[in-house]
Amino acid sequence: MDNHSQPAGPAAAHIDDAPVVRLLHKMLADAVGMGASDLHFEPFEHFCRVRFRIDGMLHEMAQPPLTLKDKLSTRLKILSRLDIAEKRLPQDGKMRLELDGREVDFRVSTLPTQFGEKIVLRILDGAQDSLGIERLGYEPAQHDALMRAIRKPHGMVLMTGPTGSGKTVSLYACLQLLNRPGVNIATAEDPVEINLPGINQVGINERAGLSFAVALRAFLRQDPDVLMVGEIRDLETADIAVKASQTGHLVFSTLHTNDAPATLTRLLNMGVPAFNIASSVSLIVAQRLVRRLCDCRHEVRASPDTLKRAGFSEADIDRAPSLFRPCGCERCNGSGYRGRTGIYQVMPISAAMEGLILAQGGTPDIARQARSEGIADLRRSGLLKTLRGETSLREVIACT
Repeated sequence: MDNHSQPAGPAAAHIDDAPVVRLLHKMLADAVGMGASDLHFEPFEHFCRVRFRIDGMLHEMAQPPLTLKDKLSTRLKILSRLDIAEKRLPQDGKMRLELDGREVDFRVSTLPTQFGEKIVLRILDGAQDSLGIERLGYEPAQHDALMRAIRKPHGMVLMTGPTGSGKTVSLYACLQLLNRPGVNIATAEDPVEINLPGINQVGINERAGLSFAVALRAFLRQDPDVLMVGEIRDLETADIAVKASQTGHLVFSTLHTNDAPATLTRLLNMGVPAFNIASSVSLIVAQRLVRRLCDCRHEVRASPDTLKRAGFSEADIDRAPSLFRPCGCERCNGSGYRGRTGIYQVMPISAAMEGLILAQGGTPDIARQARSEGIADLRRSGLLKTLRGETSLREVIACT
């Protein structure tokens, strides 16, 4: 099942129980085969359960016998080289297993709960995540704007959205496009999720004193061309990233904001001077993930009132568009959805926006300017996908 050597003694005997090994191997293989992003092993007083997150939704897949819960958690902790004796504090680790002929990486997180340790595995499947940027769901105009920004020799490209909205995959896709022998790329990540050969990746370790700011300072002494900092969390990190972009480096990073205009306000609120923001930020991408409709989708007609409330334009409504809803078949396990796609707000920083930033303009002012420049917001990007039958109106409304 894996290449890690197992410890000798009673502990090894406890977790090398053949039924436990087979059960765990099957669940992990099933999760990878079904395209799950996470597995949750959850202990309760009278039962334990295993849930898979597939296309953003959790599904209960199994309820192993209660007597196996400790054996499963111990097995997982040994595979990820965690302390099996420590059950009172959370732990984080990684493991690599061979499943169905290919190696798959997992990020492992343990959490002490009332009835045992909950363990969550994030599947870091490089074959899944190193998608070409053309397959991530960008509209043609959005793709072109992003390409123009990442081809510049300097400036900041910021990705924003909630946890699990696909920011890391977008960043990796951009870095892969720039990953050439003549380009020195360094990343600071918490944690490093996917190994990118040819790129110098640093895992943040706050306990050891290796923060994003410390890593960024070190990068600047390493003759870099492109830098990526996993997240701008504080003024110190933001200040170093801004200065790096102003001194001839292309900088990528993420923030947690609701949309692209709010990102500029967030930087101002952090304490970054307006003139530094205006002179460094090149482009901001806000994003969400929506479930993609399966081929079994069913065509429906929506009333003009429904379309208007959803945000469709008068021109859209006049065309009386057909929309689609999920149906359900064997291929999608009855859910009506298979896979996910992104919806985006891609906002280049124009001269007019720079003027608004310098004038301390708020988020509504920047949003109005973006609309006047024809930049589609997240809702509009989602509605375009419903018109093409890629997703349902309910999905778009739920996430925007």
